[in-house]
Amino acid sequence: MILKGQNFRILTYDSFAEKFVCLGMATNCTVTLTNNTEDSSTKDDVGMAAKPTMTSKSWSVSVESLDVADVGAMLTAIKSLTKFKLVWDETSTTDNQTGQHATFGRVGDAYLNDATFQFDDRTNSSKSLQFTGVSALEALTVELYATISAGSYTKGQFVRLFLSSDNTTAPAKVVAAAKTLSLHVSMQMEDASSKDTPGSFQIQEPTGLSYDISTSALVRGNDTITSAVEAQDLASIESIYEAGTPVKWKICNVSGDNQRTAGAVIASGSCLLTQLSIQAQNRSNATYDAQLTGYGAYTVGS
Repeated sequence: MILKGQNFRILTYDSFAEKFVCLGMATNCTVTLTNNTEDSSTKDDVGMAAKPTMTSKSWSVSVESLDVADVGAMLTAIKSLTKFKLVWDETSTTDNQTGQHATFGRVGDAYLNDATFQFDDRTNSSKSLQFTGVSALEALTVELYATISAGSYTKGQFVRLFLSSDNTTAPAKVVAAAKTLSLHVSMQMEDASSKDTPGSFQIQEPTGLSYDISTSALVRGNDTITSAVEAQDLASIESIYEAGTPVKWKICNVSGDNQRTAGAVIASGSCLLTQLSIQAQNRSNATYDAQLTGYGAYTVGS
């Protein structure tokens, strides 16, 4: 029988349950195994053909999911350089969470080196995770699995970006008439293998961490604003651009009038507005896109 994509899943090790659990509400995953090669042809070889030979091995895993309830845990993991023990395996049962110990299943350690969390208006929030292997892969033995409870969807309009006007005051003003919001965190990796490293696996170690925030909004909305929470409109964003200095930010769950009442803080920090693009196409709503680059470390939660 042909294996369907929903029955091929990525699992991570839960140290509390001492079992592997699926990354919940996943919509896609990709496993990439790479043999890095080098042309070994010499003057002794007749003709023009290349003769690649393997010099090192590496692997990576990417997962897309509609579960953003663990955004804080993932942001903490990438910031604290937490290693994940990953498994890919065939799964079954009614929720496709029970591993079958397939012959193609593998297990290995990896860093979460890239994560994007998307919170767009009137859509389900989502995340994209990229893991880079830091150990050679091993075939599956008898791994223990546990199921996770059903996750819940988060609508993007209930997660919003707040900005200050400088780097001294609290970020209390929400971005007015916002349409999209994306938080992207990236860990820079570098080959740490040496002649002392046994085997052919290419050891990767973290060397830096950066993040950026992007948002888009209507130049002028048409909503009746009853909330007392002030907002950053395009003129305010232009003032931030003109100042050219960092401002404070926070991304929060929101509720209340016009979805402007800040609740639990997901993350916060300082950022620099690096690009502002205004679009005014004929017969379309005028919008703008703002790109903000993280300035210093971010803080998870409040």
